[in-house]
Order: sequence, then structure tokens, then C-alpha cells
Amino acid sequence: MQLSRRALEIQPSSTLAITSRAKELKSQGVDVVSFGAGEPDFPTPEHIVEAACKAAAKGETRYTPVSGIPKLREAVAASLAVEPNQVVVSCGAKHSLYNTFQVLLDPGDEVLIPIPYWVSYPEQVALAGGKSVFVEPGEDLLVTPESLEKAVTPKTKGLVLNSPSNPTGAVYSAEQLAAIGEFAEKHDLFIISDEIYQSLTYDGLKAQSLITLLPQLRDRTIVIDGVSKKYAMTGWRIGWAVAPSEVAKAMGSLQSHSTSNPTSFAQWGALAALEGSQDAVEEMRREFEARRDLICSLADQIPGLSYYRPQGAFYLFVDISALLGKRYQGTTIDSGDTFASLLLEQAAVALVPGSGFGMPNCLRLSYATSREQIQKGLSRIKEFVNKLEV
Repeated sequence: MQLSRRALEIQPSSTLAITSRAKELKSQGVDVVSFGAGEPDFPTPEHIVEAACKAAAKGETRYTPVSGIPKLREAVAASLAVEPNQVVVSCGAKHSLYNTFQVLLDPGDEVLIPIPYWVSYPEQVALAGGKSVFVEPGEDLLVTPESLEKAVTPKTKGLVLNSPSNPTGAVYSAEQLAAIGEFAEKHDLFIISDEIYQSLTYDGLKAQSLITLLPQLRDRTIVIDGVSKKYAMTGWRIGWAVAPSEVAKAMGSLQSHSTSNPTSFAQWGALAALEGSQDAVEEMRREFEARRDLICSLADQIPGLSYYRPQGAFYLFVDISALLGKRYQGTTIDSGDTFASLLLEQAAVALVPGSGFGMPNCLRLSYATSREQIQKGLSRIKEFVNKLEV
């Protein structure tokens, strides 16, 4: 049987691949410290679980409207001051991104993607027949209108923004976003604004949605968000896109021929998340900030690592360029991939190589794990690095 070229060209997610190998080792009895997948280690708040269970018990287990139950769409719309018909609820933010690229791109259309990027952006652009054009960042790991101008062409259809960023935790300021918005208007581009980590910011920073900060961009912006990171609901698979009405209508039509509606009772849980107490969100945010401080202080003690201090999300993105060329038991460290592979097999620490994010000399560590695990994992990394030979 011959698979399609499209299927053969898909690259597996590097974040899920490393997590899978770590789980395999754990099943064999290995004490693995995992900094792999970006998944909060907190339970879903109880009132959300109760709402979903209550909905299922009441019979909310049938098909819903394809684009989501009206009350959930209304709640999302109210939070961004848009109309409910601009909201399409999907099976997670990743699904919303997929829908977005599928309805916006024709074969050959280009999308500007800042480096480093979340691993699925280029793959989803390719699945839609588009071409990813990667934009080099500045020292703060953010792009500017000047860097975007060097990459734009007559074929450019849109650009992706992710703030706070996965994998760096970098956050664009209001002034930076306004300048990028002017660039998008100048070149008549769509902006795909991935805001899934918006509630997780530190040091007093408050990230705002692009369309509330810059209302003039509403007609060209697709906001991607969901409940997975903010409410520790990764497995519930509820996300949404907020888009101009004609784009949202196209997304709904596309979704009607793929997944149909997202899981019915999970939508009622998501509604409870948005309308209920936000105390658990703030508790998680404070704990992530404390973990950010801890992992940075420990990374500072490891020679050869450098990083940009994250302002949001729950990742530390470290550059190991200073360690390249060194050897571990005869094997030369020539990339983040080699480092990550050796570290997992020799020190039982799982992290994600930067090649999947467009920066092969880097590594991503998720600190969505306990402080004890962070301390144990960084201690092992330090011991591993100290064993490297010139």
C-alpha cells in the first residue's frame, strides 16, 4: 500500500515523541524526570469536573451545533467583545489552528512564522498546501517589523504570533504588537494570534488579546485560545477560534465534514471554566512563576547554558552552543538532538530538542512539573554536563 505524499512528508511532533520515549523508559522501571510535554500537572478544578458530569447525567451527550453550544460561544464572544457567530469551538486549540490554515491558504500561499516556533505550525501550513517562511528573531527572541519586512513577498497571506511564546516564554509588549499590526495592515495580511498561554504571565506583566488591544485589527485577526493550559484541561480537547464572520463560517463548514462538534459535555465543562471562579487559575499561575524562578536559578549554576528569562507560559528555552564539540563517553555533542538523546538514555532526563522549534542548538524544558522534580532534573543535567570532555 502506498501512502500519500502528504502523509509521508508529515514530521511527527518532537514534543510528543520525547514524551513517548520517557514513558517507555518509566514503564521499564527507570526513574525518568520529564521536562517534555507542556501539560499542567494540576487537576482540573472541581467545579469544572462537576459541571461536565452534571451535563452528561442530564443527557447532554448528543450532537451539538458544529461550532459549539450557544452558551459557550456567547461566553467566549463576551470576553473579547465580538459576536457569537465569530466563535468556532473545536477539539482543542491545535484543531482551531488546523481549521484556520485550511480555510485561509491556497497552494503556494506563504505564512510568516517567527523562529523559534511551536512545532505544529509549519506542519499544519504544509498540510494546507502553504509554505512556511521563517523569520529570524532578535536577541529577545521576538520579531520586529524590520525582520518581517525582509521576509514578506507578494505571496504572503498571513503571519503567526504566539505570545506568550512556546517555547521561549517571551511576551510581546503592546508597543511591539502595535508595530507588527501596522506591518500587517500595510501588506494586507491575516494575523493568526495564538493566545493559549495568555493567562500565564509573570513579573506583573498582563498579556492582552490582540483584538482587544488593537480593535482596528479585528477584520484581519484570528485569535486561537482554549481551556487546556489555563484550567489544566489538556485532555478535554476544547479550544476555539475567534475570527471575522466569513472566516468563522468557513471554519464551521470545514469542521462539519471532519470532527463535527466537540465533545458535548466537555463543552459544558468549558463553560463552567469561563463563568466560574478563577481562583485556581491564579493559584496555578503563582506556582508556575515560583517554578520559573527555581528552574532559572538552577540553570544559572550549569556551565555552558544560556537562556532568555521567560515572562510567561511554562518553558525554559536554553541555548547549548557553548557545549557543542564536547564529548560524552566518546560521543560528540553536535546538536541539541544529540544532547537530549544522551541525557535521556544516560541521565534519565527527558527534554525536547530545539530542532523541532527551528533552533537546533537549543533545548526546551517544561517546568509544568513539581519543584522536587525540577530540582532532581536540573541536578542530573548539571552532573551530566560536568562529565563532558573537550
